[in-house]
Amino acid sequence: MPADPPPNAGVWFPPPLIYFFGLIAGYLINRAVPLWIISPEPRWLWRVGLAVAAAGVVLAASGVVTFRRAGTSIPPNKPATRIVTTGPYAYTRNPMYTSLALFYFGVALLLDTWWALIFLPVVVVIIDRAVIAREERYLASAFGEQYESYRTRTPRWFW
Repeated sequence: MPADPPPNAGVWFPPPLIYFFGLIAGYLINRAVPLWIISPEPRWLWRVGLAVAAAGVVLAASGVVTFRRAGTSIPPNKPATRIVTTGPYAYTRNPMYTSLALFYFGVALLLDTWWALIFLPVVVVIIDRAVIAREERYLASAFGEQYESYRTRTPRWFW
């Protein structure tokens, strides 16, 4: 007899803070040991950073609205009531984490620091292993074949 699924994904640390800490670390290191992307910062870099950060905000908002319409929980420490496969979830299983990565990238450009960009892959690996992997195990145990079917046809990120 299979064990009951856990009540949630077991992620107790808010994932957006992981991205925030990466940005702050990059910013603080840049203050001590400057590693500018382009100095002095040209206007186009600021515009690109703003556009990428805004794209992250739009994607996050779309993910949140889709979850709310489906009537399921957003925080990973709450139980999920259904698998969401519409909106941005039709293209990626993790649009909110993807949106946070886009936002991070845009802000790193706005800050004009390589340090924050250097930390982005580290942050993404932490999110992938410590958060997404837990969420996927939880969803597989809670929703079984329904989640496995979704997982096989929809990429974790956009690739």
